[in-house]
Amino acid sequence: MKIREFITISIATLLVACSPGQGPTPGSPAVVRPSDVRPNLPPVSTPSIRAESAVIIDTITGGILFEKNARTQRAVASTQKLLTALCVVRDGPLANPVTVQASDTWVEPSKIYVAAGEQYTRRQLVKALLVKSGNDVAKVLARDVSGSEAAFIDLMNRTARSLGMTQSNFKNPHGLTEDGQYSTALDMATLAREVTKTPFYRECMRTKQYTFRFPDGRTKTLTNTNKVLKRLPYCTGMKTGYTSASGRCLVSSGVLNGKAVIAVCLGSTSADVWNDSEKLLRWALE
Repeated sequence: MKIREFITISIATLLVACSPGQGPTPGSPAVVRPSDVRPNLPPVSTPSIRAESAVIIDTITGGILFEKNARTQRAVASTQKLLTALCVVRDGPLANPVTVQASDTWVEPSKIYVAAGEQYTRRQLVKALLVKSGNDVAKVLARDVSGSEAAFIDLMNRTARSLGMTQSNFKNPHGLTEDGQYSTALDMATLAREVTKTPFYRECMRTKQYTFRFPDGRTKTLTNTNKVLKRLPYCTGMKTGYTSASGRCLVSSGVLNGKAVIAVCLGSTSADVWNDSEKLLRWALE
């Protein structure tokens, strides 16, 4: 099977699995990167949002439906954990066991509080990463995949470039602020579109609560940080992020009546990020 045919079939499967309406019809447009497509704005008023940078793309074609400073480089915080997750699944089976090392836990502030010597599967850790955004879990996975965090950062940047993310540079697997670390709304949409091709990741990102089990039998209920999941029944999740440098960030996705879109808001506020993202999804899908 040709690569283009495989990608088209994968996205079509996403629509059939998630949409309450009819899936895509035969003869859907060929899959292209967002950077290859000129903006194609629907003939209705475009949404007014407060986020500094934003974009909406069609998940199937990659076409840009709306953009605002979409190519402006800026910090994206924990939304870059989508790239961490992508590197993990491309490296090998999610069933692989992982043993936590002490150095993996030396990070703040958002943590699951895994401890040195504990063993998990990659599947358990990735779900905790995508649902609750644990920075310690990001460090565990990075070291496990590449042997060191430095080697994993190199993998992140090579993977990003292979996707066409030409305006991005990453310095860590979790998104905490570092000089020289940045991306753009359009690059993050490109990344998100690739991540949606992994069925387990789609499941994780729309999970509202996850019971994380520690090796000693203790459990912790992890609540998804994406509030749009509770606001819109057709929101299929994705990833939040926040640092003082990045502001509130959200990559969100939705599927309705055979249409699928990805919306990215960067540089927003706690008061606006949910409203902005909901407004973009409603505009593109309703």
